[in-house]
Amino acid sequence: MTNGTMPGGGRELTGTSVGVVGGGFGGLSAAAHLAAAGADVTLYERRSAVGGVASRLERDGFRFDTGPSWYLMPETFERFFERFDRRPEDYYELVRLDPNYRVFWDDGDRADVPADPDAAADLFESYESGGGEAFRRYLEDAEDAYEIGMDRFVVPGRSRVRDYLAGDVVRSGRGLTLLGTLDDHAKKYVEHPKLRQLLEYTLVFLGGSPYNTPALYKLMSHVDFGLGVYYPQGGMYEVVEAIAAVAREQGATIDTGVTVTAVDPLDDGVAIETRPTERPSGSDGIERPAAVDGGATGGASEANTERTVHDRVVCAVPPEYAEKELLPADATRRLHDRIPGTGDYWEGRTYGPSAYMCYLGVEGDVEPLEHHTLVLPTDWDPHFESIFEDPRWPESPAFYVNVPSVTDPTVAPEGHEAVVVLVPLAPGLDDTPERREAFRSKVLGALREYADVDLRGRIVVEETACISEFATWFNKPHGSALGLAHTLTQTGPLRPGQRAPGLDRVYYAGGSANPGIGMPMCLLSGEHVAEAIREDVGDGGIGERTLLGR
Repeated sequence: MTNGTMPGGGRELTGTSVGVVGGGFGGLSAAAHLAAAGADVTLYERRSAVGGVASRLERDGFRFDTGPSWYLMPETFERFFERFDRRPEDYYELVRLDPNYRVFWDDGDRADVPADPDAAADLFESYESGGGEAFRRYLEDAEDAYEIGMDRFVVPGRSRVRDYLAGDVVRSGRGLTLLGTLDDHAKKYVEHPKLRQLLEYTLVFLGGSPYNTPALYKLMSHVDFGLGVYYPQGGMYEVVEAIAAVAREQGATIDTGVTVTAVDPLDDGVAIETRPTERPSGSDGIERPAAVDGGATGGASEANTERTVHDRVVCAVPPEYAEKELLPADATRRLHDRIPGTGDYWEGRTYGPSAYMCYLGVEGDVEPLEHHTLVLPTDWDPHFESIFEDPRWPESPAFYVNVPSVTDPTVAPEGHEAVVVLVPLAPGLDDTPERREAFRSKVLGALREYADVDLRGRIVVEETACISEFATWFNKPHGSALGLAHTLTQTGPLRPGQRAPGLDRVYYAGGSANPGIGMPMCLLSGEHVAEAIREDVGDGGIGERTLLGR
């Protein structure tokens, strides 16, 4: 494959203009694939740099990844770069972590989860007689589910019900566990609650809980134990910059500091209205977009409005935000909306957690924290209940601590550590300054009590983000940090697909669209939306009208 050639084909989209709204992983991937197909691509990003939630915060010699911090499914990243005749190592250096992570429980117990699956089996055996063999069987099951799921469903981009009716797909689906929760499934292998936690914690990456996520997501254990956990030297933002570089190399134009205020479908195209994004007054160098119009436009000046007409538009922002704030009212049409008494489609969705985030520059060492550390209550049910069943601030939170400076000394000044604390929360909670300050004390106290490391009194740099910031900075509905959770009714063809329902020329990409949450899935969503546009242009220029509730 040569530079500028669409993977798997020629330049079918030459002469087609495509606007991409949003510069997260999904938008950048879409821009790269569309430009490689010959499209004239312009990506509009509200902030001063691309990445969306996966951005970078730099202050006083510290460098923090503000969003994703686990580099998983490395073959998906390799696949992306290979499609443009490139390799990840052309842009960044990967380090495999060992242990994958360390766990501290509130009863004083701790464990390192090793990168070697055989050593992990020994860890399971140490907690439960027969646990090692049960772990191996579970991992075999997870690998089978992963291979079937990726090869037959995720990578091919099957996002419509009709895609699942083909004979090969029906036969493959029999190998997946579609009914029952992951917790029910894990109990068939191990009884010890700590071992079930080790098999289930990855659901945080999917925005779900062990009690509302289908058992088919056991495949995440293969992602963890089978494929390994990696870190790109310099931080996760190195990956963002690499994908943006690939998009530009294919010919895409990336406009930052531009807020899209409207997406208007026309008979022969789609108009995008934009304004320059305002920086808040008194900026200290840390980008905090101002919230105006209730956060709908995110800091856009009323002056200097521009209107650009594209042949097609990809909304790489949350679909709910696109439909409620950017598209004309009632522009999209779903089968759900035609059934009397069903109410608003989006009101019935389950959103993944928000998060309380602390970005801390700490003087001195932070032993015994690892690069990835989990701090867990032995009974984490109340925390999940506080997210999905009875929304409230958790009393005994489970949380995650990321210390990239353990692996990468470039992200903190000498004699200091860069520490990020993430606590999953229910979206939509009231996060007043007083509530956040009280919760900060609770979390730092728990870190001292359970992991025996006291950060208080040594913090020289501190920034926080919470529900309000996810809502206003990134237009996340209800302040969710992740988007739509992967419940049974929000998986596969029941998740928003690439084509906006009922519209000819508007498309979706990103974590709330199919195939789902996470950097690898967002990369694939960009590829899938480019393929959908190629199909639609090849069909004569009019996209498929779909009314399914997606």
